[in-house]
Amino acid sequence: MAKAPSLAFLCIQSLKLELLRGDNPTPDVYELPSELLDGLVAHLPALALLNFQTHMPFKRWDDYESGDDCLTRGRKRARNDVIGESWKVLFKLRWPELVHRVEPPADWQQFYLEKHLQNCVDEAAEVAMRPTFIGRIGSISVSDKILRYICHEEHTNCQNCVCTELSFHFKTFGPYLRCLRLLNVLCVTETCELLRTSKLQTLVLRWIRSEKHVEPLCKLLIQSRETLTSLEFIHCKLSSSSISAICASLHEKDIHTNGIQRFCIKTSSIDVGPLAAPSAFISFLNSVRSLHSLHFCDSHLDRHTARMVFFTLVDSSSNLSSLDLSDNSISGWLSTFSLRSVVGSLSSGKSLQSLCKLNLRENDLDKYDAENLAHALLHMPGLESLDLSGNPIEDGGIRSLISYFTKNPDSLLADLNLGSCELTCCGVIEFLDTLSTLEKPLKFLSVADNNLGSEVAEAMVNSLTISIESLNISGIGLGPVGFLELGRKLEKGLKKLLSVNISKNRGGLETARFLSKLIPLAPKLVSVDASYNLMPPESLLMLCDSLRSAKGDLKRLDLTGNSSLSHEADHSSLLGEFQHNGEPIFVLPSSPASHVPYDDEP
Repeated sequence: MAKAPSLAFLCIQSLKLELLRGDNPTPDVYELPSELLDGLVAHLPALALLNFQTHMPFKRWDDYESGDDCLTRGRKRARNDVIGESWKVLFKLRWPELVHRVEPPADWQQFYLEKHLQNCVDEAAEVAMRPTFIGRIGSISVSDKILRYICHEEHTNCQNCVCTELSFHFKTFGPYLRCLRLLNVLCVTETCELLRTSKLQTLVLRWIRSEKHVEPLCKLLIQSRETLTSLEFIHCKLSSSSISAICASLHEKDIHTNGIQRFCIKTSSIDVGPLAAPSAFISFLNSVRSLHSLHFCDSHLDRHTARMVFFTLVDSSSNLSSLDLSDNSISGWLSTFSLRSVVGSLSSGKSLQSLCKLNLRENDLDKYDAENLAHALLHMPGLESLDLSGNPIEDGGIRSLISYFTKNPDSLLADLNLGSCELTCCGVIEFLDTLSTLEKPLKFLSVADNNLGSEVAEAMVNSLTISIESLNISGIGLGPVGFLELGRKLEKGLKKLLSVNISKNRGGLETARFLSKLIPLAPKLVSVDASYNLMPPESLLMLCDSLRSAKGDLKRLDLTGNSSLSHEADHSSLLGEFQHNGEPIFVLPSSPASHVPYDDEP
């Protein structure tokens, strides 16, 4: 026989239904004893909890003494902490996989309601994309899968429930919306009305490819202009007139400031004529002083448009810190740049003065582009990170960088990626020798996927012993001889080294011997990638002995792709012995399989 529910449970259920209906609860509810009130709050679904907060007769409960807690610890506990914890519980129940991504201190109510609205929007987009869809966006029904978290099963069975329509969710939870991803089908005038109470800070647009979506979008941008700080376009096709309308919507004419800090167009195509670029676009780049990050990644830029963007930024008044032009074809974009290209002295070009990060990955740049870039870098005194990976600049290009460092010994550049640049051993050795003479040497360096061979080993060790914190030499053809040379030359302590990637070098047992010597000499080393190196089974024993003797703080040692290691019968004891914060340090091949691709072959 089922146990009869308690009176307290029945009262809580009654109050829950009352709060779900949006009724103003009796003020006496808030005067209940702490244990009853805590029990009520803990059992409320999201909508009821929000209504409970909305109708509170006072803003804060800092003066509310909760049970014996205030007696044992001698202080009062804020009632808001109880409510905040309830929102965290609701969030964890609904999205357990996302809890670890939220950094403290967190406004769990904000995160919950914002994520909930995004789920509703994503569902509505699926409905609106159907060819048979006719009607208003706000009238789209929210699924029971979502409603059961906001209300509960009994409530969603109510035929007249106002919670079932999307418009209710925007009206009720819209004020908590700060970040939103929006598909093209929802870029309509009605969406602007639904978002009237929102204070959008980040807006991500996807698949905007028609002019009919641009006009409603511009209305939304104007509506959100006072709060919007980040705007991103993904998989979009933007004409010159669309770019002009969007940029005009982001700032008022003759007013040189607004709140946009990040403007990003990626995996898209934009049509900005270099000889007749939209004035609104030029004005936007020139006038938005708050702009910190500008990305045109994989946006079908040609060299003329890239040049126009760059030279516009030279004279702009923004405090730009990050410029990303990666994955475009812009070879020759700086062909007209020289030391005299910027009018005046090196102090001109305000945006370049503040630039900290420049990404030019996969842009078809050659050695002549690298030479022009070396001139341009002199106008970027604050540059800390440069990505040139995937560009065939060859040794001629790396010698231009040597010239830059020689002329600018006080350079702040600390992060340099030269992966897949068609470099040779001679060019890289010359470059590394130059780095060893700098007063402020690099902290991160990648020369991965260049065919350098074993001869580069000695120069690599010299760089490691100076200041390098992170080194990526994946796939440079070291082989057993290269690792043997690395181990022989490695004598001094590597006090600054944090991570190293030596994967895809086919080093065999010499890889393990090198690591066995490296790990004890690098007390700060936290991550090693030694995957795909043809390491034999005995490598594990060698590495285990090294880890036992080391006094470092290694968190991860990646050995995947070394299929021979998986022939060991049982790794459980090894994984149990070597852990960091409860997680295994070793990342091993999952199982022996003859069909696994040989080493680093595709």
